[in-house]
Amino acid sequence: MIARLAALILVFGLAATAPAQSVFNQGGDKPVDIEADDGIEWQRDAKAYVARGNARARRDGVEVRADTLTAFYREGADGAGQQIYRIDADGGVRIRSRGEKAFGDKGVYHVDEAVFVLVGKNLRLETATTVVTARDTLEYWDKRQLVVARGEAIVMAKEGRLRADILTAHIGANGKREIEQIDAFGNVLVATGTEIARGDEGVYNPRTGIARLCGNVKITRGKNQLNGECADVNLITGNSRLTGDRVKGMFTPAK
Repeated sequence: MIARLAALILVFGLAATAPAQSVFNQGGDKPVDIEADDGIEWQRDAKAYVARGNARARRDGVEVRADTLTAFYREGADGAGQQIYRIDADGGVRIRSRGEKAFGDKGVYHVDEAVFVLVGKNLRLETATTVVTARDTLEYWDKRQLVVARGEAIVMAKEGRLRADILTAHIGANGKREIEQIDAFGNVLVATGTEIARGDEGVYNPRTGIARLCGNVKITRGKNQLNGECADVNLITGNSRLTGDRVKGMFTPAK
């Protein structure tokens, strides 16, 4: 281990007395900066660097932190440097971009595509105005400004929540980096303090707080039920409105 770290320091010109050590990948369009408190191990046969102890990787505005980071590289054309193409993160993974934060237990960052896939318990994406959680995976597509939450995906609001099998969040390019729209697919459910609305698909606007459901929409309020083609549910006020050619309702009288 000590010999490998010494070789790494010589190859990359790292200061042996620095508390953290870093590697700069000069291949590809953008460099990758990796550093760790407990050193970086070069695994020549595996073509990988293993950074341990509060490890951090940064590239073009995206930062990944974890207990351990393993960076896999390929040799550049005609031996011109090394290109890191994948980073595996293990333990307490945190991703920070220009205006978003994501959390998970493990993850894989595909450097060329700028895509990070998180797995584990308590998967969560946070922006200044919105929180999205998921059960199975949380995918962050930096170039496309897109987040995909899969499995019991939920977005929370002031007076309710939107749940679906898959939620796709579109991040705006404005200075605030807010989520402009969230598309919901499969077993879509909107819950407020007074009612539950279900539909085949939905679209949520975090700025207005309105979730629009369409396809076999059913709204349940206690023992009463309303059916229609589409419905608008305000997750800030809790109000809702059914729309379509014909709206049906079944009302159970109070005893």
